Amino acid sequence: MLIRTLIPAANCAQDALAAHALELNNAQRQRSRQLLVLEDGRELAIALPPGTHMQTGDQLIADDGFRFEVCAAAETVLRIHSNNPTNLLRAAYHLGNRHVAVEVGDGYLAIEPDSVLRDMLHLIGVDSQIVDAPFQPESGAYGGGHKHGHDASFADDYQLAQTLFAAHAHDHPHPHPHE
Repeated sequence: MLIRTLIPAANCAQDALAAHALELNNAQRQRSRQLLVLEDGRELAIALPPGTHMQTGDQLIADDGFRFEVCAAAETVLRIHSNNPTNLLRAAYHLGNRHVAVEVGDGYLAIEPDSVLRDMLHLIGVDSQIVDAPFQPESGAYGGGHKHGHDASFADDYQLAQTLFAAHAHDHPHPHPHE
């Protein structure tokens, strides 16, 4: 079965019962091209445009019209929590500073297991435990995470960055103009 169409969750019809659940871990949801073997032995080839990331609730449509709804599969994650909200914020800052994919939940953070980061988090004063749970990290400031020249929204993000740069340069001219 070949899939070349993704419908974002926000654009999906409410007849979710027509779509069959397809559980994918975080790494699988980030790959636009892959071959999966379903539980019944059928092969599912996903061939989406490069840079496409699947989100929970998105629907994938096979060439024969068969629909799948993307679901986050349970996987091993490091769940981080603290009774001290400031320590949890410090943990989020340090993880973000290291460009670690982080899920932000109600009173917790979650990352892929990493013993070095776990030790760092312990020094910050937060608790962590290994759990099996769906992992849905934040997608980044512009909604798509790290950008490359071939990504669909790169041109818009680049234009935004250039507009901000020009406005900043106009308001704060460089003290030593270059010739």
